[in-house]
Amino acid sequence: MTMIENLDTPYHARGVRLAGVDEVGRGPLAGPVVACAVILDPTNIPEGLNDSKKLSQKKRDALNLIIRETAVFSIAEATVEEIDEINILHASMLAMKRAVEGLPIRPDHLLVDGNRLPKNLPCPATAIVKGDSRSTCIAAASIVAKTWRDFVMTEIAQHYPGYGWEKNAGYPTKCHKSALQNLGVTPHHRRSFKPVHNILYQE
Repeated sequence: MTMIENLDTPYHARGVRLAGVDEVGRGPLAGPVVACAVILDPTNIPEGLNDSKKLSQKKRDALNLIIRETAVFSIAEATVEEIDEINILHASMLAMKRAVEGLPIRPDHLLVDGNRLPKNLPCPATAIVKGDSRSTCIAAASIVAKTWRDFVMTEIAQHYPGYGWEKNAGYPTKCHKSALQNLGVTPHHRRSFKPVHNILYQE
């Protein structure tokens, strides 16, 4: 499963230090939104990089380890409280900005997944729609972000059993919505999201 195009190649050919940025977790009813920024080594790009959603968990986990060993990366979050305060879009932008700022080396240019850029980034950036299947560095960022967020939700699930977060990562599956009705709202739920809000204020 190889990429049809790789938008990173022209940057690498010019010697540009390129970072890919992506976020994971806009859709779930619970848990933080997680972003990652990755600077790949152009001479050592892992094989099989693709949009994390198109990879099996086994493949994703394997690539996650390779990326962590061969690339420079930074992971950042925006909390449930921040999501509820500034909304999920702005929280996603905030997490991505934090991930970029957390990189130990400053990139020359960023490729950011999506159709808009976070404000006040420390270097020039380009927004790439469907970037996680068009750019190896964005794909790498999506893999690390998703693997980390899945781990976070599995950890939280041990303290709040019954919602199935170890399997659904907080997304609104049938099991999760049923548990929300039967077990109620936890501190990890996004109160600004309609299914959670409706349960809190159904009286």
